[in-house]
Amino acid sequence: MEKRRAILCGYYGMGNGGDEALLACLVDALPASIEAIALSGDPERTQKRHHIAAIPRKSTPAVWQALRRADIFIWGGGSLMQDATSALNPLYYGGLMGVAQQLGLTTIAWGQGIGPLQRSLTRWVARECFSGCDLVTVRDRHSAALLQQWDVPFTLAPDPVWNLDTYPPQGLWDIPAPRVAVTLRPHPQLTPSRLDCLTRALADFQTATQTCLLLIPFQRDRDLKLAETLRDRLPGETHIWHSDDPRELKGVFHSVEFAIGMRLHGLIAAAAEGCRCWAISYDPKVSQLAAEFDLPVWELSELPDDPNTISRAWIETYANGDPLGNTRIRATIDRAGLHRDRLHDLLG
Repeated sequence: MEKRRAILCGYYGMGNGGDEALLACLVDALPASIEAIALSGDPERTQKRHHIAAIPRKSTPAVWQALRRADIFIWGGGSLMQDATSALNPLYYGGLMGVAQQLGLTTIAWGQGIGPLQRSLTRWVARECFSGCDLVTVRDRHSAALLQQWDVPFTLAPDPVWNLDTYPPQGLWDIPAPRVAVTLRPHPQLTPSRLDCLTRALADFQTATQTCLLLIPFQRDRDLKLAETLRDRLPGETHIWHSDDPRELKGVFHSVEFAIGMRLHGLIAAAAEGCRCWAISYDPKVSQLAAEFDLPVWELSELPDDPNTISRAWIETYANGDPLGNTRIRATIDRAGLHRDRLHDLLG
């Protein structure tokens, strides 16, 4: 039987560990009868990492030719339809989905987090695209509420990355324990004064706990400079650890005692691996995760301005906080499998 071709569309090949983890989950979830072709910012790396075909995401001729030859088009996880980062995001992703629907492809919005959508145009584009899909699965209640308002059928399940298999991380055993993971990212609200406050709090925390801080740049080109700045300013044992393999990136949290993070998929990976967590939220998706799983959280815009307040809270959670229980982790991982199950229900 000839395989059907599926175009996988997301923020792939851009060096973001969370989006690479979503692509790994989607590739694992596809039935064997589907041939996957990813739209990627780095097709060669995507082909090597995920063992699928890939084409340049911004090459109009290549994308058009692929769409004309495809049977299926999939938005593959993440916050693709949001205009907080750029108003162009929903127009790019929505334009591709609209073309796929006009061509008569089976269209799927898979593992999506919708919003924020602050503009009437982008809200309209999102509503039209989701309404035209043959299958929609979302990862959070806010996205589900929007789809309910729009009368779009959907399946709600935890982020697919909860269900991603892990590999033992390379090079970690040369780094002393106990280890604490820190996943920060640049953001306009992470002002120099807030960064200084967090740095001083991390130094106090490290002195009190005698831990090794593991700085993990989830998106290397954006996060590495910040990680290097922290490493150079912290007095104790501090290492930068990075992997391009999303399964290793998730697996590293199995070997740390505590995680402090801004990155959504860093927090998901930590919680899924039974690690105690503290969230610093720059985006509603992080706040929603913290609320759903009772993770301690500070909104970045409301971060305490006293390093002692921050470090004492971290020390208390490190010493006495509880990770998610095994029963809840297992149940969440099982429910995350609904994204895969719905895909198989539709595609066979």
